[in-house]
Amino acid sequence: MVKTSPEILIENDHFIVLNKPSGLLSIPDREGKEISLKQMLQEKYGQIFTVHRLDRDTSGIIVFAKDEDTHKYLSQAFEERTVEKYYLGIVNGVPPEKKMTIDEPIAENTTKRGVMLIHQRGKQSITDYEVLEEFGKFSLLRFRIHTGRTHQIRVHMQHVGHPIVVDPLYGDGSPILVSSFKKKYNLSKSEEEERPILGRLGLHAEKLLFQDAQGNSHTVEAPLHKDMRALVQQLRKRK
Repeated sequence: MVKTSPEILIENDHFIVLNKPSGLLSIPDREGKEISLKQMLQEKYGQIFTVHRLDRDTSGIIVFAKDEDTHKYLSQAFEERTVEKYYLGIVNGVPPEKKMTIDEPIAENTTKRGVMLIHQRGKQSITDYEVLEEFGKFSLLRFRIHTGRTHQIRVHMQHVGHPIVVDPLYGDGSPILVSSFKKKYNLSKSEEEERPILGRLGLHAEKLLFQDAQGNSHTVEAPLHKDMRALVQQLRKRK
């Protein structure tokens, strides 16, 4: 369920950079029943080209090209790893290694469609992480990905035993309730049951550094969305 509309971070004649809300598809899926960000942009601009994508439940920075030359240039920049991509994520537990590079090949699971796994037949996949804050049950991490595999951060964090919170594919998928880490939690009179403080994947594309075809450098940042920010604030209070 998409609660907020995409926010434009940069727009010019060649490309558009947006802050995608969680719950919105980047591009149409196989079924084509749901509206995607690409379709929304096509309605507004006509021609739009996919440069890269974010998982439906991941929020944050995504780039679309407005012409074929820009599409070719930016796609190549992503492919050749000249684009710097940073994410913020909340994981279960506290990783013992405060900084780590995970270099494990990722392949599609041949028995479960749409699920990825670590397998030697997969493509090389490299994720750096750094623990920013520890909260006992959870930790806030910053990731830099050097490759762009499907579900890369999610698969790698499951592999090291600290899956991204509220991940239905690679974690337990259960929403985070304040009562799970606040000892004396009482429902307000108007509530029949507790509403989750975070009910979606705790992953956000935070920062992108790239050069455009005209040679201009761009550093784009998207602050954490309200739901993830609220969880971090609650966890800090109880630290």
